[in-house]
Amino acid sequence: MSRIAIVTGASSGIGAATARALAGDGLRVIVGARRLSRLQALAEEIGAEALPLDVTDPDSVAAFAAAVPACDVLVNNAGGALGLDPVGEADEEQWRWMYEANVLGTMRMTRALLPGLRERGDGHVIGVTSIAAFEPYRGGAGYNAAKHAQRAMLRALRLELLGQPVRVTEVAPGMVETEFSEVRLGGDAEAATRVYRGMSPLRAEDVAECIRWAVSLPAHVNIDEIVVRPRDQASATEVHRSGE
Repeated sequence: MSRIAIVTGASSGIGAATARALAGDGLRVIVGARRLSRLQALAEEIGAEALPLDVTDPDSVAAFAAAVPACDVLVNNAGGALGLDPVGEADEEQWRWMYEANVLGTMRMTRALLPGLRERGDGHVIGVTSIAAFEPYRGGAGYNAAKHAQRAMLRALRLELLGQPVRVTEVAPGMVETEFSEVRLGGDAEAATRVYRGMSPLRAEDVAECIRWAVSLPAHVNIDEIVVRPRDQASATEVHRSGE
């Protein structure tokens, strides 16, 4: 019987790459996201099942959870950042969305699927956070706050599940060239391109491989956390760029 993996935020970027990687390892994959047309194209490509999902909407999460037959691996990838405003100029709606998507979204999906993960006898909860969960930086206060909270929740979950047949892994990427920066910068593609100027960022597939590897290990092996950055990035703010 194939293990069933659920990947949230799977319509693009790390989520889509993770769905491909897990399907390639022989898992039955169910993908969820808001952009259903993109999601369905991915599902057709890799032989997955696509279901609409908005992790900021409790009703959407409940409907999604009711539609899945079972779950062995839950990849909480949905989330993101909005804006670069300092605390003194914070946009409250952007902060609220970041908390809803990154923190409450992970909580809702995990809460909904945890009973089934336990019942399967070898469950695995993956949380895709960020180096922003470890290192505050200027312009990142709202995202830092959300990712620190998501990280704390995953660490608490690890303690709560001690002795139970469910693993918990946090994967914290540094700079990855996806739609992340364009969304954060309000759709400004030129500004998003400048984020990666003169350096070689990670690709979504690099992070997906970290997730695939952690999932592939024997049930008694729990990879607590993976921090993965490009070689050109030593911290949230220290980045080597050619020509500088």
